[in-house]
Amino acid sequence: MVAVTSESTDLIARVSEYVEDASQLERIRSAYDFADRCHDGQMRRSGDPYIVHPLAAATILADLFLDPDTIMAALLHDVVEDCGVDVDELKSRFGANVSRLVDGVTKLTRVDYRPPDAEANGSAPMENLYAESLRKMLVAMAEDIRVVLIKLADRLHNMRTLDALPEDKRRRIAQETLDVYSPLAHRLGIWELKWQLDDLAFRHLNETRYREISRMLAVRRSQREAYVADVADRLKAELADNLLRADVNGRPKGIYSIHNKIEKYAAEGKELSDIYDLYALRVVVDEMADCYTALGIAHRMWSPIPGQFDDYIATPKKNMYQALHTTVLCEGGHPLEVQIKTRDMHQVAEYGVAAHWRYKERGGSPGGNATFEERMTGLRQLLEWQRETPDTDEFLERVREDLFHDQVFVYTPKGDIMEMAAGATPIDFAYKIHTDLGHRISGAKVNGKLMSLDTPLHNGDTVEVVAGKTGRGPSPDWLNPARGYVATNGTRQKIRSWFNRQARSANISRGRELLRRELRRMGVRMSDRAVIEGCRYETMEDLLAALGSGELSDSALSARLSQHRNEEIDETSWMPKLRGSTSLSSPSSGITVLGVGDLLTSIARCCNPIQGDPIIGFVTRSRGVSVHKGGCINVLNEDEQERLVPVSWGQKRELYPVRIRIEAMDRVGLLRDVTIKVSDDKINIAWAVTRENDDATVSMEFTIHVKDLEELNRVFSRIEGIRGVTSVNRVTSSPLRQTER
Repeated sequence: MVAVTSESTDLIARVSEYVEDASQLERIRSAYDFADRCHDGQMRRSGDPYIVHPLAAATILADLFLDPDTIMAALLHDVVEDCGVDVDELKSRFGANVSRLVDGVTKLTRVDYRPPDAEANGSAPMENLYAESLRKMLVAMAEDIRVVLIKLADRLHNMRTLDALPEDKRRRIAQETLDVYSPLAHRLGIWELKWQLDDLAFRHLNETRYREISRMLAVRRSQREAYVADVADRLKAELADNLLRADVNGRPKGIYSIHNKIEKYAAEGKELSDIYDLYALRVVVDEMADCYTALGIAHRMWSPIPGQFDDYIATPKKNMYQALHTTVLCEGGHPLEVQIKTRDMHQVAEYGVAAHWRYKERGGSPGGNATFEERMTGLRQLLEWQRETPDTDEFLERVREDLFHDQVFVYTPKGDIMEMAAGATPIDFAYKIHTDLGHRISGAKVNGKLMSLDTPLHNGDTVEVVAGKTGRGPSPDWLNPARGYVATNGTRQKIRSWFNRQARSANISRGRELLRRELRRMGVRMSDRAVIEGCRYETMEDLLAALGSGELSDSALSARLSQHRNEEIDETSWMPKLRGSTSLSSPSSGITVLGVGDLLTSIARCCNPIQGDPIIGFVTRSRGVSVHKGGCINVLNEDEQERLVPVSWGQKRELYPVRIRIEAMDRVGLLRDVTIKVSDDKINIAWAVTRENDDATVSMEFTIHVKDLEELNRVFSRIEGIRGVTSVNRVTSSPLRQTER
C-alpha cells in the first residue's frame, strides 16, 4: 500500500463517508502520491508547496460528494500542463475516465491562459483567445459536466489564495469569476460554490464596500442570531406539535448577495430594513406533502407579506432548484423569509448537479438519473449551438442570454408549462413550441386578451398563438433590437435562417430599400463604392442580400457608414493641415478642437450635427468655433478656408438637437402616438409643428434632443412602427411654417 501523508488522510477520510469501496479509496491514494511526486519542488506564489492546490480542489469536490474518478482527476489536473506527464500515462495508471477528465481540464487551462502583457495592451488576438476559452468551457460542460466542476473547484481555491498576486491581476481574475464562474455555479445549482465565489470576487473588486457590509452585519450579529434561533425554536415546536419532523435553522446570506439587494432597494427608494431576507429560516422536511403542511403552519403563526410567495416546487428553476419561499411578518415587525424543502431538494439546492453522483453512489431513487438527464437537456443543446454557430462571439452572446439570464414560466392553453428567458415575447414563445409556428404567427392572446407581439411575458401568463395556415413568414422588423419583438438569440437565429432560405433577389430588393432608408436617415449621400468599402463587403449585391436577410442589422449598418464617413472627412483635400498639437476639450459642448486656443464651441443651426456625425469647425468672429457636419453646404462653399479647423467629438456626453420630419396618413390620435413613442425612450421634444396636406396625409416636424446616432436610429425605428407612418427622415432644410395644431 502506498504511504499516505497527513494531508491526504483528511481527503480520504472525507471521501470514505460516501464511498465504501476500499479499492476506490486506494486509487485516490495512488493518484495523490503520483501528483505529489510530479509537483515535487514546485511552489505557488503564496509560498506553499504546489501540491496544496490540487489537494484543496479535490477536497472541495469531496465536500460536494463527487465520484472517485472526479476526485482523482482534480488531484492530477495540473500534471499534464505543469509537469509534462503524458495523457496516455495517466490512462494506463488510472483509467480512461480519469485521463479524459484531466485532458479536458488541461485543454481548458491552455486556452484560458492570457499573458499579462498581451492583456494590458488590449490586443485583439488575446481577447479572441479569451472568448474562445469560455466557448470551450461551456461546450465541455455539455459533454461531461465534471470537467467544469473541476474548473470551478480550481477557481475557488485560486480565489481563496488570490492575495499573493498583483492588484491588476487580482481584479481581472475577480471580475472574470463574477462574469463566468459564478453564473456557471448558479446554472449548475451549486449554491455552496456560488456564494463563496461571489464573496471572494467582491472583496477584491470593492474591498471598501465589502468591509462596510461586513461591519454592518457584525454590529447586530449576536442580536440577529439570537432572534433567528428563537423563532426557529418556536416554529420547530409548532411543527412537532403537528407531528411533522423537520430541521429548522437559520439560513446565512452572502455579503455580495446583500450588496446587490442594497443596490436594488436603493434604486427603488427603499431602506436596508426593507430587505426581506436578512432574517431567514430554512425548513427541511421528509416528504413533498410536508412542505405545504409546513407552509400552512408558518402562515398560521405569522402573517404572510403579500407578493412574497414563490412555489419553486411546482415550477422548478432552470438549475433544478425546488423549494417553497414565503416571507412573513414576525415578532418585532421583522420580515422573516422561510424556505421550505425536502431533504433531497436541500441536497440539490446546496450541491446542484453534483448531487447526482451522491445519489448514484448511495443507490438513489430509480427516477433520479432520469430526472437529472431530463434537466441536463438544455445544457446539451450547447453542442448543437456550437455546430450551428461558427462565430465565437455570437455563441457566447447566445449562451449568456439564453443560459445565464433569469427565466419566466408561462402556460400553453392546455396547461403545459413552458420555460422562457426573462423578457421573452409571444414570438419567442411560438418559436420555442415549433419553428413553423413561429413563422406563421400573426397574433397572440395573453391571459385571454389579444396583445401585441412585442409584449413581454411574465410568470404565470397563459399564451395562445394566433397563426395562419400558411403565413407570410417573419417580418424583418423582428430582428431590429430597438423594436423589442424578440428577446432570445435562439429565436433570432431561426428568423435569420428563414430569411437566408428566401430568394436572393427578394433579400436584395429588401436590402436596397433598407439602405436607402438608412442613408436618408443619416442625411448623407454616398457612392456605391463608398458604401461597400464602409460596410466591408465584396459587392453591392452581397451587402444588400446581407441587409435584406437580417445578417447585417440596421444599427451595424449605421455604425459602419458613420465610421467610414469620418475617415473620408479626415482625408478630404479641403481640410486645412494645422500645425501644433494642442488639444482642448470645450466644457460647453464636449467637442475637442485641435490646434487652437481655448475657444467656446457651438452647434451650427444650419445642419445640427450630433454625436457620431463627421464634423468640421469654423472659427467665427465673435462666437468661438461653430461646429458643422462635414458635408454641410455652408462649409463646402466657404471662401475663407483658413478659418476651418479640425474638430472631433470628445468624451463628454451631451444632448444634441435634431430636426426630423414624419410623413403619415392623417388620423385621430397620430400626434399622441408619436409623442408617446418618443417619450417612452426618455427623449425630450423641444419643438413640434404639423401640416395637413390635400391628399389626406400629414407632415410633422419635431426637434428632439438625442445623445448620438444610435439613439436617433432607435427613435426612427419606433416611429416607423406606428400605424399610418410612411416615412421618417432627418432634415436640414427649412422647417415647416405652419401653426401647430
